[in-house]
Amino acid sequence: MTQQQKPPPPPPRNGNGPTATATAPQNGDRFAVVGGRIDSPQRVLLYGPGGIGKSTLAALAPNPVFLDIEGGTRELDVPRVEGIRDFADLRACLQSNALDGYGTIIVDSATKAEEFAVAHTLANTPHEKPGIKITSVESYGFGKGMQHVYDTFLHLLSDLDSQIRRGRHVVLVAHECIADVPNPSGEDFIRFEPHLQSPKSGKASIRNRVVQWCDHVVFIGYDVASVDGKGKGAGGRTIYTSEMPDHIAKSRRVALDQAFESPTDGSVWAAILGGAL
Repeated sequence: MTQQQKPPPPPPRNGNGPTATATAPQNGDRFAVVGGRIDSPQRVLLYGPGGIGKSTLAALAPNPVFLDIEGGTRELDVPRVEGIRDFADLRACLQSNALDGYGTIIVDSATKAEEFAVAHTLANTPHEKPGIKITSVESYGFGKGMQHVYDTFLHLLSDLDSQIRRGRHVVLVAHECIADVPNPSGEDFIRFEPHLQSPKSGKASIRNRVVQWCDHVVFIGYDVASVDGKGKGAGGRTIYTSEMPDHIAKSRRVALDQAFESPTDGSVWAAILGGAL
């Protein structure tokens, strides 16, 4: 090769990655800045004590269909999916076209879905050491089993996100539990929270992840009246979207405490879901 025929210099590289092309596409035309409120499908967690009317309220959401894995809608005249027996069935349903034509996907309940996730984890996630039989979450070792269940449950949230992208609201119905709340400013206290896995360490907390994932966490509670310094049931029910010392709740759109007096009063959904769908 003569001096006039030197080979061309090698193409530039991006760090330690593959060779970059000289005509790399520019991304400036793929993005745009927009303003204003976006009316889009919403993620809702609805929880409260058993028998208070969670499924009844959920049934009043726009054009609903229930993935009733707990049998809580037997007394309601609502569309529901049958044949969901385990976690794999639940995911397969959400990935199928069975829900086409509906506006709100309701998983009743998320607490039962977590039980499905536990059973699925035990059946499909082996111990890190060969030969050790898995019989419970504790079989994996301290904290490891809960992490495996947490990782399994995240797949369900991913499937629900796909329903959001298809333009459907998602409502997770959950039971309640009483949880200890650490208080850096004073004495610890207890409050109602969704009944989902939540170790005291805060790691692998399905409860925390779902609360963060949702646009709205709605609590339904019984009204309590104080009589001679003691709390007694007042006979009413109230829907909350704002957090208070006795319960966790939130909403990206509206702060309300609204009486739930009639099983046909679904006005709360207009406030929570807005004009979407």
